[in-house]
Amino acid sequence: QVQVVQSGGGFVQAGGSLRLSCANSGHTFIKDVMGWFRQAAGKEREFVAGISWSGSDTKYADSVKGRFTISRDGTKTTVYLSMNNLKPEDTAVYYCAVDIEFPGDVVKTIRSAYDYWGQGTQVTVSS
Repeated sequence: QVQVVQSGGGFVQAGGSLRLSCANSGHTFIKDVMGWFRQAAGKEREFVAGISWSGSDTKYADSVKGRFTISRDGTKTTVYLSMNNLKPEDTAVYYCAVDIEFPGDVVKTIRSAYDYWGQGTQVTVSS
């Protein structure tokens, strides 16, 4: 059974930094793509960043380019989202997601492409 567990997040002032972590397990031998989405109050869930199995493909939403960095560890089971120069408009619930479609080398930006989701974590940026 696939499990996706997030950690990190919290409250920060504008210009500050936070790091989110996401660990997934339960699908040994599958080369997955991992991504981050966010959902602000009253808005649709939107793509933030994603990284392929090898790390050769990364994608970012235009709104976070140059400020956020996605990476994954050597075991490939944990992905991080480093968020710098945070803005009030980054306030949202952030979700980690896993796309298990073979071969795991292209990051997709649509929500429906992802098969498993984390529990969500709140990020609040004050002005």
